[in-house]
Amino acid sequence: MFVQQQDDQNKGAFFIEQDGERLAEMTYSWAGEDKFIIDHTDVSDSLRGQGVGRHLLDAAVNFAREKQVKIIPLCPFAKSVFDKDESIRDVLR
Repeated sequence: MFVQQQDDQNKGAFFIEQDGERLAEMTYSWAGEDKFIIDHTDVSDSLRGQGVGRHLLDAAVNFAREKQVKIIPLCPFAKSVFDKDESIRDVLR
């Protein structure tokens, strides 16, 4: 499953597309230069139950580590994963 990213320095998204259709998306907004806010996660019914949301969050965590920035998870899904998984809390703000 290939997660893509778009970022315009203000907002961005990690997403999965198939045949030009966006089937899963995790959106975020920059809150300064050192952190971003994950505000929404949406996964198509056709992909539910396959761990797609976690793939999107893992991409966000890897991005945060590479850029040495922090994540503020306002999205209920992202927040619940941070609450359950200590191994990704190094990027939590």
